[in-house]
Amino acid sequence: MITSTYRLQISPAFTMDAAASLVDYLARLGVGAVYTSPLLTAAPGSTHGYDVVDPTRASPELGGEEARQRLVSAARAAGLSLVVDIVPNHMSVEVPSANPWWWDVLAHGQESPYATYFDVDWSRGPVLLPVLGSDSLDELEVRDDRLVYCEHEFPLAPGTAGGTPREVHERQHYRLVHWRRGNAELTYRRFFDITTLAGVRVEDPAVFEATHREVLRWVAAGEVAGLRVDHPDGLADPGTYLRRLRAAAPDAWLVVEKILAVDESLPASWPVDGTTGYDALREVCGLFVDPAGEPPADRSLHDVETECRRLVTRTSLLAEMRRIAALANVDPEAIAEIMVAFPVYRSYLPEGLDDWAAAVAGAKHATPHLAADIDVVDNAVRKDPRGELATRVQQTSGMVVAKGVEDTAFYRWTRFAALNEVGGAPDRFGVTPEEFHRRATARAAGWPHTMTTLSTHDTKRSEDVRARLAVLSELPGEWAETVARWSGSHAIDEPSLNDLAWQSLVGAWPVTADRMRDYLDKAAKEAKIRTSWVDHDEEFEASVAAWPERVIADLGAEVEAFVARIAAPGWSNALGQKIVQLAGPGVPDVYQGTDLFDLSLVDPDNRRPVDYAERQRLLSRLEDGWLPDVDDTGAAKLHVVRQVLRLRRDRPDLFTGYRPLAAQGPAAGHAFAFSRAPELVVVATRLPVTLARTGWGDTVLPLPAGAGNWFDLLTGKPVDTGPEPRCAHLGDLLSQYPVALLLRGNR
Repeated sequence: MITSTYRLQISPAFTMDAAASLVDYLARLGVGAVYTSPLLTAAPGSTHGYDVVDPTRASPELGGEEARQRLVSAARAAGLSLVVDIVPNHMSVEVPSANPWWWDVLAHGQESPYATYFDVDWSRGPVLLPVLGSDSLDELEVRDDRLVYCEHEFPLAPGTAGGTPREVHERQHYRLVHWRRGNAELTYRRFFDITTLAGVRVEDPAVFEATHREVLRWVAAGEVAGLRVDHPDGLADPGTYLRRLRAAAPDAWLVVEKILAVDESLPASWPVDGTTGYDALREVCGLFVDPAGEPPADRSLHDVETECRRLVTRTSLLAEMRRIAALANVDPEAIAEIMVAFPVYRSYLPEGLDDWAAAVAGAKHATPHLAADIDVVDNAVRKDPRGELATRVQQTSGMVVAKGVEDTAFYRWTRFAALNEVGGAPDRFGVTPEEFHRRATARAAGWPHTMTTLSTHDTKRSEDVRARLAVLSELPGEWAETVARWSGSHAIDEPSLNDLAWQSLVGAWPVTADRMRDYLDKAAKEAKIRTSWVDHDEEFEASVAAWPERVIADLGAEVEAFVARIAAPGWSNALGQKIVQLAGPGVPDVYQGTDLFDLSLVDPDNRRPVDYAERQRLLSRLEDGWLPDVDDTGAAKLHVVRQVLRLRRDRPDLFTGYRPLAAQGPAAGHAFAFSRAPELVVVATRLPVTLARTGWGDTVLPLPAGAGNWFDLLTGKPVDTGPEPRCAHLGDLLSQYPVALLLRGNR
């Protein structure tokens, strides 16, 4: 049984051998499984591994099969399992020669044995490759039996050489076109709007076998105990895929990267252990936000999301709208409006019929002039819920929601960025203890082995940035005045980006101008208000790029002073989040580097090198009995992580069930507590700024009944509970740390 995971981003700069060298540290930390990003051969120079080009072998750039075996051996020797990320939805085609299957398809067209591996619309003629910088073919060359355009090389079909490069080009099974034509005219399914990632047809058993053979060999050999399935919503039939995967790996721990709406559950027919934890992330982080501090909003999030979804259907995902519309012989706008109205990322027909009906109704209400076309689509989908039309609608709805909401609206609706997270609900300002307890109880009962997380390679900001920003919810007036004052002299000329910039600066401080510049450049382009990835406003981008250095030079002392005031409450929130996640229901994941306080922003910032030498030095001190202060070294967080993970590993029997506990007294609302087994209690502090004004006073926490004395695993001290009914005085219990891990019985 996997008790916890530690996520490592494997790359050419941090190979499998580097991961193997950390196994001893992770074992000492109490980690149950090393959890890696994809290990299969990816595009040349890939820094993340999600752009696989050859699923039949471990990546040579990451160390190859020999390094993989060394990692497996190291993990086994330390008693750790191995969990691997897999990418069934797509493969990289950015460098055609690096992908042998795609290269063969380009060379032989529909005669290629791999022609059915990729989701290509062959009815529309040669494969469209949007790589040209203009509409001209004048720069084409034929060189070494290849068609060459700048740094791009493509194969020649047998017998097609001879003549001018333009004539050779016309004989191929592909057509090179201007890069701008991709979003509107692409003839193959892709990952979101990324034309260099081509969709793979794993619904075909032969394709499933070919793409999964190597990873399943690792599983069968007992070398891999768990699989994290990337982006199941992009698959033609996720349920069938997961049932096939489960049959091939019956004993593996399976979790899916599925983003759930707030009140959505995984389909009951999916034979998986749960999600990768975005649902838990929303709940844990929201628990430390003060609902009384909700700032006003000029517009509703729903209106902004609708606007952004429409934008992506008309621009970056227009090709998908047209392909689906052609199947139903309707106006592409009708397809787009159904996508815009989806209440969830996708339905899984015939499951999820209510979500489909809601999308249809919403589309007809928003665009009554398209009602007839929408009815055509609705009738066809209901008549054949497993047909091509229904399948493509479902595959595409998640693309529209993700690109419209996470990658656009969340960069436009920026009143409180701590909530603008993958799987988040920014218009729900925080999570009450009652809601958290209800959802945690359900997780313990229904999904006890689901993954929980606070940071991933996909999150918009790290858990500790969100923890610090949560403090601002307790200081809404002061924060608003501060931003107004700073913006008076140093505003970014776009209001939503300006708000996001100040929050990000304070959340990640101390941060270099270079990191802030790169973050704001990405944020501005994702928002697509004044500039974008496709259509640039160079003058605006230059002003945004200059902002961090100017602000740090002119206002750095003021920012430093403000952050110094909220740092300690932020650390309290960070420790509270971490202990609730680690000790709560599910299998907790620790993202690389977050074993100390980590103030990272969106990728690639969250994939920066981690100083493991410092972590090992601090861990050695903890092993010698050191009780660190709560300060910016982050050693207190490492202490919490170590104590909980070791307990999970050594006493898994304690982490069963879930029972809310309620404090009593004047500061009861600032204590959040629960028990797992009756012998284990977890306590965290909420809303520390407000608490500091009054203190705990005589607030107490009644503990579960039973014989035996209690002690705190974090301080090593016994808990003075008095006679029955036993109660812990929170002022004493939380005097050293803002969190506690109480165990009853022998240490």
